[in-house]
Amino acid sequence: MNTESEFFAEQHLEEKYNLRVLGRLLPFVKPYRGLVIISMILVALFTVCELAIPYFSKVAIDNFIVPGYQESGPADSKRYLQVETGRPAVGEIISRHPGLFESRKDGARIELSEINRLSPGEIKVLREKDLRGISLVTAFFLLLILFSFIIHFAQQVAMELTGQRIMHRLRMAVYEKIQTMSFAYFNRNPVGRLVTRATNDVQNMYEFFTSFISFVFKDVFMLLGIALVLVSLNWKLALVSFSLLPFTVYASALFARRARDIFRVLRIKAAEINTRFSESIDGIRVIQLFQQERTSYQKMHGLNRENYQAGIRQIRMLGVFLPLVEFCGFLAMGLIILYGGSKVMNQSLSLGTLVAFLSYIRMFFRPLRDLAEKFNILQNALTSAERIFQILDNKKDQDLAAVASDRTGPRMGPVTSLEFRNVSFAYNLEEQALSDISFRLKRGEHLALVGPTGSGKSTLVSLLAGFYSPQSGAILINDKNLEEWDIVELRSRMALILQDQFLFSGTVRENILQGNPNLGQKELEEILRASNAEAVIKKLPRGLETSLQQGGGSISSGQRQLISIARAFARDSELLILDEATSAIDSETEGYIQEAIQRLMQGRTCITIAHRPSAARSASRIMAMHQGRIIESGTHQELIARKGFYYSLRSLQA
Repeated sequence: MNTESEFFAEQHLEEKYNLRVLGRLLPFVKPYRGLVIISMILVALFTVCELAIPYFSKVAIDNFIVPGYQESGPADSKRYLQVETGRPAVGEIISRHPGLFESRKDGARIELSEINRLSPGEIKVLREKDLRGISLVTAFFLLLILFSFIIHFAQQVAMELTGQRIMHRLRMAVYEKIQTMSFAYFNRNPVGRLVTRATNDVQNMYEFFTSFISFVFKDVFMLLGIALVLVSLNWKLALVSFSLLPFTVYASALFARRARDIFRVLRIKAAEINTRFSESIDGIRVIQLFQQERTSYQKMHGLNRENYQAGIRQIRMLGVFLPLVEFCGFLAMGLIILYGGSKVMNQSLSLGTLVAFLSYIRMFFRPLRDLAEKFNILQNALTSAERIFQILDNKKDQDLAAVASDRTGPRMGPVTSLEFRNVSFAYNLEEQALSDISFRLKRGEHLALVGPTGSGKSTLVSLLAGFYSPQSGAILINDKNLEEWDIVELRSRMALILQDQFLFSGTVRENILQGNPNLGQKELEEILRASNAEAVIKKLPRGLETSLQQGGGSISSGQRQLISIARAFARDSELLILDEATSAIDSETEGYIQEAIQRLMQGRTCITIAHRPSAARSASRIMAMHQGRIIESGTHQELIARKGFYYSLRSLQA
């Protein structure tokens, strides 16, 4: 079964989540702090509206539905309905039922237990004030709901807008940073992992900003508000309601500790699955050709199984935690009914207060129940933030161009000389790629590198372009160390033509103008003629405006090479690097490419990686390499005359 180390070396994360990493997100939030503040204010208003809703039920019950007051005295005190005797209709009812009413200085009253002896019409007359009160409470209630709906909508819009903008800045920061990383970094980190960082991890941060921050603020505000309201209504009943709170908090803390590692495993497995998908799609031809579908399926099945098992563990925890919180909530309601009901029966607590308590206690445990979902978001956000900042904080793997951008180096004049002085380099400790390489090129010279696969030819070129830094020795441009020059300017003077050129998705014109976006139409036409690409491009469906797939897979390798040569012409570079561009081209197209390359090489310093000795014949100097060392150096005639390593390579080719 595959493990993460099989795909990439994951940097160590702290055993405990570092909440301070969230503070590092402040620079991304700061430009939108106004929206965040508005959202928090709206959350507070919305929470106040929610807190007011149960209180309306208390007012309706105590003041209008079950009105009256209690006689102070023994436990069997009675409850009465106070009526206004100044109304003629009320006076008629009292005169018809004198035994049911008790006259008082402020009017009359009737015991609630006796009111059912009146007719429905008479009860309606007596309770007309209560009906008006209920209507008024209902109107306020509906207005409150409408107001809370508007506030909630505005808050959601503000927070979603903030989250989208923060996510955009964060994703672009990750993308910008990845583009500054060296080749060594990409050797250790596959595409799937980096894609996961820029998509899934950034999306988790979006959920954190839009869901976690505002709703946790709302939940905290709600809990504190409910606690204050309950204590103000009846502190004894409030203490009964809070009796189960310590147990619930303990269960939540236990859930948080157990869930932490599972969330991390889920994030790692998501990255591994993306990596496997990416690798399988890139190598689908090889998989199908060698009939490795079953093997590839088994590897993916293993990863998916591990992800599934981690997901099941998460579900099990949620399956225990959520019902446990629900149980605590219902148990608290039971205690309130038991204790509060007895208080209502002995007239020491109003029915409205009991009903409000039941409503508030359900609201009180709702944020605790939602803790699982919020904790999911927090855990994902913390894990994602750690991994995102692993990329953003990485300076040792930065490309030389990124390091150079932090300082202002001297301006580079024309490249008059290029020198490798005792350069050694290794991709890893076990294998030396280059050992003590020394040579010097003057402006306009053509150097050819020959040797078997793995001799270090491509590595040498990569060092010259600044994709890697040598472990020892120095690379000198105009007798000054390469790292002292502005590597961006140096690369702008280089053109690289490989065996299999990479073209970006877009039009042919856009790919050519990557070398120089400021070219005019007339200059572009001259470049197409010089690069022998004119005839090829005219055969395309829309000429220069023909859209290409990623990598240029929709056209032939010969067409890709001619377009890449046109791109090199557009760049008008001083240093030209060729990786035997005709090794996989048919004979007719090879002639066009060779002719175009000869034009491109005129007046330029050129380094050719020649896999076939015959391709190095025209070079002013040839270096034969083997196992990272220079074995021989000289012209074609000189090396043939020596009958050494180069002569042997040429004989093997013949």
